Amino acid sequence: MDAAVDFVTDVNDSFWHAVIALLIGSGLYYTIRSRVIQIRLIPDMLRSIVEKPRTLPDGEKGISAFRAFSISAASRVGTGNVAGVAIAISVGGPGAVFWMWVMALIGAATAFVESTLAQLYKVRDKGAFRGGPAYYMQYGLGKRWMGMVFAVIITVTYGFVFNAVQTNSIVDAVASSAGEKTTVLQVGIGAVVAVLVAAVIFGGVRRISSVSQVVVPVMAGAYLIIGIIVVILNIEEVPGMFRLVFENAFGLREVAGGGIAAAFMNGIRRGLFSNEAGMGSAPNAGATASVSHPVKQGLVQSLGVYFDTWLVCSITAFIILLSEPDFGSGLAGATLTQNALALQLGDWTVHFLAVLISFLAFTSVIGNYYYSESNVEFLTGSRKVLPYLRSLVVVCVFLGAIGSVPLVWALADLAMGVMATVNLIALIPLSGIAYALFHHYSGQRKQGRDPIFRRGDVPGIKGIQVWDDEDVDVEPTPSARP
Repeated sequence: MDAAVDFVTDVNDSFWHAVIALLIGSGLYYTIRSRVIQIRLIPDMLRSIVEKPRTLPDGEKGISAFRAFSISAASRVGTGNVAGVAIAISVGGPGAVFWMWVMALIGAATAFVESTLAQLYKVRDKGAFRGGPAYYMQYGLGKRWMGMVFAVIITVTYGFVFNAVQTNSIVDAVASSAGEKTTVLQVGIGAVVAVLVAAVIFGGVRRISSVSQVVVPVMAGAYLIIGIIVVILNIEEVPGMFRLVFENAFGLREVAGGGIAAAFMNGIRRGLFSNEAGMGSAPNAGATASVSHPVKQGLVQSLGVYFDTWLVCSITAFIILLSEPDFGSGLAGATLTQNALALQLGDWTVHFLAVLISFLAFTSVIGNYYYSESNVEFLTGSRKVLPYLRSLVVVCVFLGAIGSVPLVWALADLAMGVMATVNLIALIPLSGIAYALFHHYSGQRKQGRDPIFRRGDVPGIKGIQVWDDEDVDVEPTPSARP
């Protein structure tokens, strides 16, 4: 087993160099082409996320931009924000934090493109919409086979494997708080989490979004408050902390965690794994929103990248760096974060982090599940298979609590690399459509109008499944037509 894990890990290390190069290259291209849209339109991002949802043709209110954002945030904001950042710092040094920030800035441009396209090529679902990379591969590129490959990979990786790993993380967090890991503890936690997951996912996308829009902001907000307290208590050390980050990022100061190469690679990978920009996962959530223009949700999903990396991941980094841990001492993952927080605020924070990780891992499970649901419907064209999918996800959640999954996690990393590659290849020829939509959006904004898009507004775009007049609950305006 160890030999298999080592082999897959070696393959990942080589393959991910190519994936990261593709992610950075495409992200820089989208950034330059859009004239840094991910910074220029931050006010529009904030405006779009609070808009009320449109009314669907059946008279029911659609899913709001914020609720769709919450689904993707549920998947993004998880144990990786607490443990993953700590690993990046312990291996790559403080400079990894800087490159994590850079990856978020670049990735936000890619997130805009993929989620705008997901909105454009979404399809009607029962009481909502669904879409994602598989859908824009079929309807935008005309390559259903490509969409099927992507759909299978994301279903297995997110729906089954990652959900098992998340439950395993809950067990580890609770065991750390309780002082020991026992079989009774594992089975008990597995059963409880499985029941709670079933209660949410069998309610469909509306229940998933309802739970996510409450739990994610509350738990992430609590973590941010704790982190801000740590920063305030060490306010005099903050300038030195930032200086350490920048000096290590450019090799001006070496630390035990590693030099500039280690800082660069670990920061880039941590940024990618955390915010998932370009991976093709978040667009599945973005497509569910009922908005008046595809660009609006593209902007909201870009904001999600900042929320995950610049806020939540940064708080973890600040907690660790302000506690002056001994880099390279062997502490890694959540243990490093727990020790740093306990040093600042007391041992009670170990239990606080156990609760936090449990909630964040739980919301990651239901967010991950929705990605598999959307893609299984793409593969089968039927909702009749969903009870079987949900049952299988619940089983995987339970098994994750009682098993060890190093090989499965390594295979999932490889699958994520393949998934990202397929998605990024599809985005390249479709990116022009995303920017045509942006020009359409900008034209209406310059006229002081609330941007509205209807099928046929931008000539030459084929394969659109919705966006008729009935999909927008407002009267047509002259600015909405070319």
